[in-house]
Amino acid sequence: MMIQELKETKKAASLFEGWQETMIWSCLQGVMGKIYVDSQEEPASAAAVLGDFCFLAGRPDGEFIDRIPDLRFGEKESSMIIVPKDESWAERIEECLGEKVEKNVRYAIKKEGDVFDRERLRRTADRLSDGYELKKIDKELFELCKKTNWCRDWAANYKDYNTYRRYGLGAVIFKDGEPVSGASSYTGYIGGIEVQIDTREDYRRRGLALVCGAKLILECLERGWYPSWDAQNRWSVALAEKLGYHFDREYVVYEAAGKDRRME
Repeated sequence: MMIQELKETKKAASLFEGWQETMIWSCLQGVMGKIYVDSQEEPASAAAVLGDFCFLAGRPDGEFIDRIPDLRFGEKESSMIIVPKDESWAERIEECLGEKVEKNVRYAIKKEGDVFDRERLRRTADRLSDGYELKKIDKELFELCKKTNWCRDWAANYKDYNTYRRYGLGAVIFKDGEPVSGASSYTGYIGGIEVQIDTREDYRRRGLALVCGAKLILECLERGWYPSWDAQNRWSVALAEKLGYHFDREYVVYEAAGKDRRME
């Protein structure tokens, strides 16, 4: 079987129908990422690949799955988080990839539209101690993020700053002239972003992620964008809930590890 990049991405839309995942929307809209299929004309199996993630839909096919670890969006050495649409895909992944992948759990956050308490978010965003400074991501900061390993995901999935300016945004907290915490768009789609929050290890547990998260959500709402949130762990779920989100469900993923093993 030959896996090929789908040129007319809308042809795969029905395979992903009902899946409320913004990174899939990014791929289908042609904003960023790629759709891979088993056929250009009548695709039956499909993979939406963006950032560290690969979403599988359509007909579970062993030959298709065998090729999945090769479909890296970015650097070849990065990890890949494979997300099956249903149990039949999960079974085939375990059957075909076996010890090549590690089974994990992530936490979906409800997409509820504009349910945010703006006044509460403003109070949170203003809760920054003296000595810290909050800045929006501009071109200079965008380039800095791309070169800085711990916060690279704030910019890594955008090919350049012009693309980021159109489909992304971010808020970064500085201390002594250096970024120490920030909230940015991991990916963007027409109508919103996927939120990515990171804090430098030596500045964690100081409430900085909450402050920049509130600022990013407010900026999104001002643009009429939806700030989608997906959580790797319970800490991320708790942070999301403090900002006004609600937990939805756990779901299974499979990680094919690379030398650069990072997850949100």
